[in-house]
Amino acid sequence: MKFHTEYLTFNTRNHREYVHITPQVERILHNSGMKNGMVLVSAMHITAGVYVNDNEDGLIEDIDAWLEKLAPFRKEYQHHQTGEDNGDSHLKAILVHHQVILPFTSGKLVLGTWQRVFYAEFDGQRSKRVLVYVMGE
Repeated sequence: MKFHTEYLTFNTRNHREYVHITPQVERILHNSGMKNGMVLVSAMHITAGVYVNDNEDGLIEDIDAWLEKLAPFRKEYQHHQTGEDNGDSHLKAILVHHQVILPFTSGKLVLGTWQRVFYAEFDGQRSKRVLVYVMGE
């Protein structure tokens, strides 16, 4: 088994942002030279996540509205007593999770017809990284 590691870096313009990263993950898989295995895509921050879903603007707006409803910005979060003001960002990240594992065969990601990979930023406007770890042969 072989391993290949690369990082993606994001510095989003907005506090919350959803970035389609399938092309970057595919490029890293290609760079690895591997044909069969798994790719781990993992946000390396506790206020960000990685998920798989459809790349459709209306759905992305729905996901954002749903997350804001479940974990709205509030001044009353206990976390804010530490001097931070991003308690909702931590909760949103838990809801979408911080990583996904994607299979690949013949050097190509195995995704459903509409499945795409996204980086979800919930406390943006600063530099953050995503690990892309290819395992296979």
